[in-house]
Amino acid sequence: MTDPLSAPKKALITGITGQDGSYLAELLLDKGYEVHGVIRRSSSFSTGRIDHLYRDPHLGETHLHLHYGDLSDSSSLIHTLNRLRPDEVYNLGAQSHVKVSFDMPEYTADATAMGPLRLLEAIRCADWPMRFYQAGSSEMFGKVVETPQRETTPFYPRSPYGVSKVFAHWMTIQYREAHGIFAVNGILFNHESPRRGPTFVTRKVTRGLAAILAGREKKLYMGNLDARRDWGYAPEYVEAMWRMLQQPEPDDYVVATGQMHTVREFVEAVFSLAGLDWAEHVVIDPAYFRPTEVDELCGDPSKAAAKLDWRPRTSFSELVRIMVEADLRDAGLDPRQHLKPADAGIGA
Repeated sequence: MTDPLSAPKKALITGITGQDGSYLAELLLDKGYEVHGVIRRSSSFSTGRIDHLYRDPHLGETHLHLHYGDLSDSSSLIHTLNRLRPDEVYNLGAQSHVKVSFDMPEYTADATAMGPLRLLEAIRCADWPMRFYQAGSSEMFGKVVETPQRETTPFYPRSPYGVSKVFAHWMTIQYREAHGIFAVNGILFNHESPRRGPTFVTRKVTRGLAAILAGREKKLYMGNLDARRDWGYAPEYVEAMWRMLQQPEPDDYVVATGQMHTVREFVEAVFSLAGLDWAEHVVIDPAYFRPTEVDELCGDPSKAAAKLDWRPRTSFSELVRIMVEADLRDAGLDPRQHLKPADAGIGA
């Protein structure tokens, strides 16, 4: 009989097949957790970001398990929770593309706003204690009223996605205060990696460069280059999620670098690594502009530093190189043959 005191902690992750979910699964497995993920049924497999966790020979017996479910289906969430009885629940699932949220506002609200509510209600009705993490977003600040944005900054969302995240944020606080659930909000600013979805602006740029270098494309079509964002490295940000659930009391935290760069700066940095003038390859296309734009986002991570002992470690230039090298390799190119050496620096 297994000693319950020696049994590994059990975590349930929604959105496990996404960028953050895959990195969080790796982190928790490395810490000895038994990790369970909720995935939606579809006509094709979408587990590419986590397939290596099954195949890694060094892991031995895998402690990663996947279950079908959906944030729009309360019964599947309740059934999964009651069957697994997890210690920690990380809600990373959402319709998370801002531009798409304008085209699909109802679906976005159902997944991104109502999904967390369904999970919180299932947790409230459970007969064992769980700790709940809700993935917030800097898009909740939208039309910012102060810079940098911190935990006390008023929200002013500018998209159906941002509005849905604000709903989920306050519902998490409501369940924490009304029902005593250990529930936290992580307000994560933009965080990128080679696993970022290809339609997000950073991957669009790094994949675009790779396609141009491979001779498959000549131009990269972009939207607003003047938008300013606070970009960090995703594997570091999921560590902050875990740290939030290890605290003695639940609270809400901004996770960011505290530094802003324009989309134009990101594009310039990417093309500069290959010794190219970005202006010769980038075309502005009005189709990629949002109906309501968010001009700038910059987070103040001082609370996370003080209470979670969390700080970003990867610089903007390091992040750019990590992503560019990965996309060149995906395109069948050797980064050593196409990019400046690392010690040359961006713009050198």
